[in-house]
Amino acid sequence: MQEVIILAGGLGTRLKSAVPTLPKCMAPINGLPFLHYVMTYLQTQKIDRFVFSLGYMSQIIEDWVLEHFAHVNIAFSVEEAPLGTGGGVQAALEYCNQDHVWVVNGDTLFTADLQAQFNFHLQSQSCCTLALKSMQNFDRYGVVKQDAEGRILSFEEKKAYEKGLINGGVYLLNKKGYFRLQLPKAHSFENDYLNQVVHGGKLFGISHDAYFIDIGIPSDYEKAQHELPQLGLIKD
Repeated sequence: MQEVIILAGGLGTRLKSAVPTLPKCMAPINGLPFLHYVMTYLQTQKIDRFVFSLGYMSQIIEDWVLEHFAHVNIAFSVEEAPLGTGGGVQAALEYCNQDHVWVVNGDTLFTADLQAQFNFHLQSQSCCTLALKSMQNFDRYGVVKQDAEGRILSFEEKKAYEKGLINGGVYLLNKKGYFRLQLPKAHSFENDYLNQVVHGGKLFGISHDAYFIDIGIPSDYEKAQHELPQLGLIKD
C-alpha cells in the first residue's frame, strides 16, 4: 500500500476573489472540483490510501470525498486550530501505517512519475525526496539548488529567474525520521522542517518533465480551466 497526505486545510486567501464560498481544493474546474483531478492522478500512480489534512471548511471536503470516492481507503485529520503545513503533516502522519508517506498540496497538480521518485528515495536513503520542476522566466517561486547526486543544498528566495528548478510540492517522507525531530505541534513544513533537514545532507530532489499547475492565484486558476480537462483524468 502507498499512502498520501493531501494538505487541504488552508484559507485560500489569494483565490477568494474567484472562489469565495469553497475551500481552494474544491474550486470547480470544468464542472469538477480541482481535488478530483489530484486524486484521480494519484490513483493512476498506484496510491491506494488517502489521508486528508483539513481545517478550513473541512466538512465540504469530507462530504464530497465520501460521496465520490466511496470505495477508496480514506482518513481525515481535522485540526481544531491552525497548525501550519508542518503541523498538519505531523497530525496526519498519525493516521498513516507505512514507513514512507507521500505528501501533496490540495491546490497543486504535478503529474510526476511517483515510482521513479520512490525508487530514488530508497536508493539515496533520503529523509525526504522532493519532486522538482524545471521552469523558465518566473518570479512566483524560489529555486532549489542541488549537487550532482541530487542532494538538495539550499532553497533560494523568490525573485525573477531566467530558469531553474522549483519545488513542485510532491514529497516522499520518511515517517520515523520526521517524528525523531520532535517538532512543535504547530509549525511550517517548509520553514521549520525542510530548512532544518537540508543542512543534514539527507534531503534529495528528483526532476520530472511533467505537467504542473498551482491554482493558488486567479490567473492560474483560469489557466487550469483549459488545461486540466486535456489530461485525461476524468472518470465516472
